[in-house]
Amino acid sequence: MQFTLKTYALAAIAFFGAPLLAQANDISIYTPNFSLIDPSNPNPAVIGMSQFDVWTRIRRGFSIPDLDNAQVVSQTEFYSSRPDYFERTTLRASPYLFHVVQELEKRGMPTELALLPFIESSFNPQAFSSAKAVGLWQFMPATGRDFNLKQNMFKDERRDVLASTDAALTYLQTLYAMFGDWQLALAAYNWGQGSVQKAIDRNQAAGLPTDFASLAPLMPAETRNYVPKLQAVKNIIAAPEAYNIALPKIDNEPYFVTIGKTRDIDVKVAAQLAELSLDDFRALNPQFNRPVIIGSSDTKILLPQTNAEKFKKNIIKWTQSLSSWTSHTVGSARERIEAIAIKFDTTPAILREVNHIPPRMLLKAGSTILVPKTESENSDITAEVANNATMAVAPDVPETRRIFVKVGKRDTLASIAGRYNVSVSQVKSWNSLHRDGVSRGQSLQLQVPNRMASSGDGSIRRASATTQYHKAVIVNKRGERKERIVKVAQTASKTHEKKAVIVAASKKSKPQSTKTEILASARSSRKQ
Repeated sequence: MQFTLKTYALAAIAFFGAPLLAQANDISIYTPNFSLIDPSNPNPAVIGMSQFDVWTRIRRGFSIPDLDNAQVVSQTEFYSSRPDYFERTTLRASPYLFHVVQELEKRGMPTELALLPFIESSFNPQAFSSAKAVGLWQFMPATGRDFNLKQNMFKDERRDVLASTDAALTYLQTLYAMFGDWQLALAAYNWGQGSVQKAIDRNQAAGLPTDFASLAPLMPAETRNYVPKLQAVKNIIAAPEAYNIALPKIDNEPYFVTIGKTRDIDVKVAAQLAELSLDDFRALNPQFNRPVIIGSSDTKILLPQTNAEKFKKNIIKWTQSLSSWTSHTVGSARERIEAIAIKFDTTPAILREVNHIPPRMLLKAGSTILVPKTESENSDITAEVANNATMAVAPDVPETRRIFVKVGKRDTLASIAGRYNVSVSQVKSWNSLHRDGVSRGQSLQLQVPNRMASSGDGSIRRASATTQYHKAVIVNKRGERKERIVKVAQTASKTHEKKAVIVAASKKSKPQSTKTEILASARSSRKQ
């Protein structure tokens, strides 16, 4: 399909001149500018869009010196021996390549850099590495923040096609300015500029050259092969027929346009209005982490040209709410997911799935989650909430833990209750006692607060007034009983406030704690 300047002018008039209903009055559609000038022609003139495709345009802009070594030969053989993989990856690249090439030409950068996501992510915008790098350009969290890529609960701009491409090209330009060599800049993109600079310094000190080939022996295997991989892909793109590779046709024209959206809209609704499958919509808009797109002045949705027109027409006729989600901030650690689900007329399973809450985990106070809109809670999510929302979880463990304590020779009901920081009436209730007396050797059941009953090292913390040893039976989650010798150690703070630590240990316990260890434990108990 051919486009002319006249076509885009008419399209712009149609988009911006049509009356909108209130539901759609915040929609704006931007058609990207693109060059119709042949960059290799010394006498610029407008040329037809169909005269060459994006692959031809990329080839014309190759300007990084070729690398020719054993690694390049090996990588070229690797890719050319897998034509299905190569063709599948280039097909996946087709929605993005025109935009990337356009941005490279604007900056006067080598166009073979448009092939870098082939190495980084196989042109999968949802790619996620074990090192937590994501997106087409595989930005790490910290590097993404360095280049102003927002990462919050609702959006990760490391996956954003426009934002991440802009950041990646800026980063590559920065590296080239540091090293004055594109091969070293690429090595630094993979290995880090500090590592490359150290390698340069080492060779300079030894009186050795500092080009990529000379520094390669100092690099890890991944980086040694990184530039050769790009050279191998470049070789195949330059002459695909020589390797029996069929490249998909990619027209030299914009694949998508940008829609500005200032109101919340569900991802499913946006895809439906654009008449796109959910997978196709997410391929262009992978940055949205939740089922709702938060509306703001900088929210951008990418759609193919024809689908953008459908989106505009369909949203005018849309009579339902654009978004079915709002936010809820957990005010208390005791606000369970089950209670939140009842409040917002949904199920715990839906809340866990939408908010990525793992099983057997509770939300900590201050966490913000998505919940369905209701009649009383139906507002859009504010930009402030979206930018600052956090979610923290903790294991869903019982508030109390059952233990069994044998009554000692000098024990009373009051002393046992005080020892475990519970009341006498609670002890009597748990054991169905009708009087205050207890007998030596008698077994009593206690419900001890879980945060005090068990810590990571098996210790129990509480306040006490004496240092004693007691035998206790602790019941684990499987109902198994285990005997423990419990030592109650006391110390005093500077204000003479008495604190204590109970350390649970088996009969084969470690030697008695030193005074320094007891003091350290007591200080720890004061912090809790």
